[in-house]
Amino acid sequence: MEVRETDLADVYLVEPHVFDDSRGFFMETYHKERYAAAGIKCQFVQDNYSRSCRGSIRGLHYQIRHPQGKLVQVVRGEIFDVVVDLRRNSPRFGRWVGVNLSESNRCQLYVPPGFAHGFCVLSDVADFFYKCSDLYYPEHDRTLLWNDTDVNIDWPLDRDPILSEKDRQGVPLIEAECYD
Repeated sequence: MEVRETDLADVYLVEPHVFDDSRGFFMETYHKERYAAAGIKCQFVQDNYSRSCRGSIRGLHYQIRHPQGKLVQVVRGEIFDVVVDLRRNSPRFGRWVGVNLSESNRCQLYVPPGFAHGFCVLSDVADFFYKCSDLYYPEHDRTLLWNDTDVNIDWPLDRDPILSEKDRQGVPLIEAECYD
């Protein structure tokens, strides 16, 4: 696999080796020792799967206690995946990075604890799979406002997004609980 650094420290783009033949393809989506050697040393404890339609935004989510590292990938469709640094002591605090993840590029993104995460769906439908380093605790769940002007994410949208009530009620960075 190829692992590339992004503009945010500790956030990695992973391009697994894919073996194509006339039957289809095979790829290894996780191997603890290989990922650890590449800098991804999380112990994953929960897997999640979601399906979303074109124009949906999910996020920007994080847990203030029990922060989760995530290894994310798209198994059908295409998304624009976004990560925001919420570590107050980081020189990149409040900055974001976005990458396209799709069934055709087969890339993964590693999101370490201390970051908010979200995505917008670019295809008609997207199936999104991710591993988490800690369990989900609803009482510690937080949402950063998807369109906060201080973060200024350049979402590739051509219309108003489809949002959950939770995501509509996200808080701006200036009011957000963050990590020290």
